[in-house]
Amino acid sequence: MRADTTFEQLQDALKPLWKYAGARSLADGAASAYEEEPGIEFDAKEHVLNICWTVHGDEDFRQSLDEMCMSLNELSEQGAAIEVTFYDTEFDEEEEDDGTEARDDFVMLFVGPTPAAIMQVQRDLLVQDVVHLMERHFDGAELGGVVTEIDKLFSQRFDALVNSLEIGKPPRGTGGGPGSGGHGGGGGRRPRHLH
Repeated sequence: MRADTTFEQLQDALKPLWKYAGARSLADGAASAYEEEPGIEFDAKEHVLNICWTVHGDEDFRQSLDEMCMSLNELSEQGAAIEVTFYDTEFDEEEEDDGTEARDDFVMLFVGPTPAAIMQVQRDLLVQDVVHLMERHFDGAELGGVVTEIDKLFSQRFDALVNSLEIGKPPRGTGGGPGSGGHGGGGGRRPRHLH
């Protein structure tokens, strides 16, 4: 998180989560449904938000996650990933006996102060996953070309994003003074550890 982030700002940014849990404040809603999980913790000294938190809910929880991520973009110092797992708690043994699988789901969300910061953490996670998978068959030193290709893909995506943002700006030199144009914000799909 940014060094100037206050608890009040964080409480407001995380409001979609604690409100979904039926709490009246972050302090009230920070505890996980499972005692062994630390819940939602903010280390003000290190400027780190730690989330290992479970809440009972439904598909509408995804909307709360999107709202939270947009708010955290404004407070984040750098890009970070949030792993979210949805467990099908209504799945029972009878369904398993019939060959039906649980309707569990997993999603990675990303937050960051800019689209570039979000893309950087996406790139780093992809490189880590691909290298980990390929190291079963190749020495890590042989994978430089694979990483280079991943970097090319992200460069193309970033260039396309920059170009799309430039379309809405007035041409340079036409009197558009300071403040015209605009910043692309920290949108995009949005850590356990946010720094």
